[in-house]
Amino acid sequence: MNTTTAGGSAIRVLAIANQKGGVGKTTTAINLGTALAAIGERVLVVDLDPQGNASTGLGIPAESRRLTSYDVLVGQASLLEAAQPTSVPGLAVVPANSDLVGLETDLMSDGNRAFRLRDAVTRLNAQARNMAEAYNYVLIDCPPSLNLMTLNAMTAANAVLVPVQCEFFALEGISQLKETIDQIRGTLNPQLEIQGVVLTMHDARTTLSREVADNVRGFFGPKVYETVIPRNTRVAEAPSHGKPLLLYDYDCAGSQAYIRLATEIIERERRYKAA
Repeated sequence: MNTTTAGGSAIRVLAIANQKGGVGKTTTAINLGTALAAIGERVLVVDLDPQGNASTGLGIPAESRRLTSYDVLVGQASLLEAAQPTSVPGLAVVPANSDLVGLETDLMSDGNRAFRLRDAVTRLNAQARNMAEAYNYVLIDCPPSLNLMTLNAMTAANAVLVPVQCEFFALEGISQLKETIDQIRGTLNPQLEIQGVVLTMHDARTTLSREVADNVRGFFGPKVYETVIPRNTRVAEAPSHGKPLLLYDYDCAGSQAYIRLATEIIERERRYKAA
């Protein structure tokens, strides 16, 4: 799916997904969005996790979430209406809250329920008052399960970015996620692909981390980014301050790793656009 803006350029939609929790999906969404905005891209993060951690990590407290991704998916608001600015110029977020828990029940009888987000993205830039309001990237922070929110994300996306934690059972469920992506490509979204796989919470001192990294690279091959995200306390601290890691502590090992990762992702995106 290529979603074109009013000026004819394409929005790239990346779903950040893994059905396991605690693997770095939200941290990746926040810091990739920050890095893309820093090089002049206009980025919208769509929080589809009922916990709303991406919203909190980007400085949007629960009481300030007037419109949410739930409102978008049930047709009560557009993405443009629900988007809230962050402290990062060029980066906005559509926040989430616990209303998403009831989404499957609320849309049970809707035959178009898997395409709600895709249709909202299609309308996104057409509703912008000028090209300065148009977005280049939409990053979707998915919940840690293969539910209706994740299905909407993958149906709307051009590609999936998969964070994988460097711990025991890391590959558990990854083959199922890949099967899900293949099924969606075969039925709902023929253009869906894996943009890349990022190894997170890596501890170079342990044999386990090295073995997991080798196993993931053996499974996904060149889809795995060269950059690995290390275990770093500053990564865990940043969300509680409502800031992307790159703003909270630019010089820490985690920030520098996310900058390198963003560089790799941006290079893959440039190759895609040039193809």
